Amino acid sequence: MNEQNAGGVRQRSVEIVVPVYNEAHVLAGSIGRLHAYLETSFPFPFTITVADNASTDATWQAALDLTQRLPHVHAVHLDAKGRGRALKHVWSRSGADVVAYMDVDLSTGLEGFLPLVAPLLSGHSDLAIGSRLHRQSAVQRGAKREFISRSYNLLLKAGLAARFSDAQCGFKAVRTDVFLALAPHIEDTAWFFDTELLVLAQRNRLRIHEVPVDWTDDPDSRVDIVRTALDDLKGMRRMFRKSVTGRARVAAVPTTPVLPVGAPASSAEHLEYAS
Repeated sequence: MNEQNAGGVRQRSVEIVVPVYNEAHVLAGSIGRLHAYLETSFPFPFTITVADNASTDATWQAALDLTQRLPHVHAVHLDAKGRGRALKHVWSRSGADVVAYMDVDLSTGLEGFLPLVAPLLSGHSDLAIGSRLHRQSAVQRGAKREFISRSYNLLLKAGLAARFSDAQCGFKAVRTDVFLALAPHIEDTAWFFDTELLVLAQRNRLRIHEVPVDWTDDPDSRVDIVRTALDDLKGMRRMFRKSVTGRARVAAVPTTPVLPVGAPASSAEHLEYAS
């Protein structure tokens, strides 16, 4: 995945994971659209990995078909459900410099992907999240989901002193070395995985970059809102206990120096774009 240009300089690379469960009916269209966008508009080497979370329909076969038809597309099958489980499995084994994920419905506008990962590839941030609650975001979703999302993030601010604005947007990226340091301390394998990763990052003084996104609600979402909310509350309680006991601090988390404003380009590691 880590390619070299004509001068022999290694190019930074990104692996995008798309977790799926029973998405055979939309998988080919979504991955085809994502692949076409990255090939034409993304200036870094990339891999797309479809992570099948124990689907019971034809999703796995559809994923295998895509690996035969599209370059840069890979597929992984897991025997158990859980978005967090899929992300941890693939990200922990990635050879890319930056790992990311997005939802299969591509609810988030793809034009936000380069702004999401660029600060991680340049070494100016450690994690990056798409935020639907940013004042510059354009969001189309029902009043119920809007209320739940805002309420959840207010709870995170009140209960865990969260400084990030949107924990659950399915559009995130992290430096791979940073994730490998945090991964052993992430317990959740489902929807709270995102929040746990962000809280750990904040507790360890890592830099979280936020990107405003254009986001359109997917009417076919299979998320059980009530069960997810209850699981999230349990996760928040667990993270609060970790924080007050000091168990949220992780030894030897890799960081990169922040360049001063106006620093010459030579002060940073040279960043090569894919040809």
